[in-house]
Amino acid sequence: MEVKVHEISAAELTLEEAFEIAAGQYKLKLSADAEARMQKCRAYLDQKIETSSEPVYGVNTGFGSLYNKNISKADLTKLQENLVMSHACGTGNEVPEEVVRLMLILKIQSLAYGYSGVQLDTVNRLVDFFNEGIYPIVYEMGSLGASGDLAPLAHLCLPLIGHGEVSYKGKRYSGSELNALMGWDSIKFRAKEGLALLNGTQLMSAYGLYASIHASKLFNWANKIGALSIDAFDGRIEPFKAKVHEIRPHKGQLHVANEISSILESSEIIKQPKKHVQDPYSFRCIPQVHGASFEAINYVQQVFKVEINGVTDNPNVFPDDDEIISAGNFHGQPLALSLDFLTLALAELGNISERRTYQLISGSRELPNYLVANPGINSGLMIPQYTAASLVSQNKQYCTPASSDSIVSSNGQEDHVSMGANAAIKSYKVIQNLYAILGIELITASQAISFRRPLKTSTILEDLISNFREVVPFIEEDRVLYKDIDAAIDFLKAN
Repeated sequence: MEVKVHEISAAELTLEEAFEIAAGQYKLKLSADAEARMQKCRAYLDQKIETSSEPVYGVNTGFGSLYNKNISKADLTKLQENLVMSHACGTGNEVPEEVVRLMLILKIQSLAYGYSGVQLDTVNRLVDFFNEGIYPIVYEMGSLGASGDLAPLAHLCLPLIGHGEVSYKGKRYSGSELNALMGWDSIKFRAKEGLALLNGTQLMSAYGLYASIHASKLFNWANKIGALSIDAFDGRIEPFKAKVHEIRPHKGQLHVANEISSILESSEIIKQPKKHVQDPYSFRCIPQVHGASFEAINYVQQVFKVEINGVTDNPNVFPDDDEIISAGNFHGQPLALSLDFLTLALAELGNISERRTYQLISGSRELPNYLVANPGINSGLMIPQYTAASLVSQNKQYCTPASSDSIVSSNGQEDHVSMGANAAIKSYKVIQNLYAILGIELITASQAISFRRPLKTSTILEDLISNFREVVPFIEEDRVLYKDIDAAIDFLKAN
């Protein structure tokens, strides 16, 4: 497979580009402009340290509530190394490698703007990690989402100084073992570097970027699978007519109604006379429910597009203005609120999906109970709905907003935090659950369509069923179903 090169520069990075770089066969390279920016900033900072005795937070002072402790010039390197080691306090599950890859890209991107004062060698080592497939072991829990993602980013950067652990070619190495294996020397931090690496929102941003891309994918699947369920349930098309939505013109609602109508346009089932005058809300209100989630997803994606193109460490160094400003760009409040919003929007796609699954197995609309020809001796699709209900219930619990909480830290200096990292972890879990919920609906709707034969659904949906049947065959009689659910999840993720 061809290896492509992405040049890190000040140019805007889209969510799709960043995701593609992380997921594909890409190498990273710093642009000449990025290198010049970083070298200029570092030279300014070094000159400032040599010629001024003025205290600058995190450069020649302690951290957090220890900001009033001055540090001698001889101890500035040790100060930064101690910072990274002492802040590596993560726990819980390991962050998936697909997210760690995004963290590396976003950390490099943020530092490359030239407002952080890092050495070029330090950033190039992070580039080497990405290019060589070296993924630091990072843990989910430990970040409060203000002062950035301190603990996770400490784990991300520990291997730079020969500590921590990495995954490389399927094996686990300590930071010192990695350096020996690669023939590298440990990075020797200079003033401010450890703080620049640890202050930042890259855990929240990486999860948010992952969630934003998968949200679009899941939204599209929810519409397509929802349309299949409408036909499987012998539903009506009238609730999707444009005139209905033009008199309540929410953009998401209009978009979904149009998409469902387009998907079902060539269906024989949707055109046949109906015995019922209306459908349950889980079918009839797809435009209103899916459409609201669509608008939420679009909003969140705009927030993260801004974030991944920003500088989020502290203090910020402005060489041209001869200023070093201690501020709060590491605060994750915009991300925390957005991640909570996105989690709720995705959970609702699962909530309404499970209701459609329930309706399809209920024995209504001339469909057999649990969608098997001989119910009784066969339980059919009775229990997958239980699984979907369990996942939906868990998602509802994950919808409790992390951003509504704040716990004082650093002896009162950091007295309001975003809890955005917890919001980020929840979004990832809801996404995995939603793939399973929609996979179960796809199994159910595909099974139900078979009982509508010889009538056909639309060309789009017949193609979907045909492709899906290659991995999940029609259920003639009871079989072990967890394998079908796993296959359905893999199908949704791969297509």
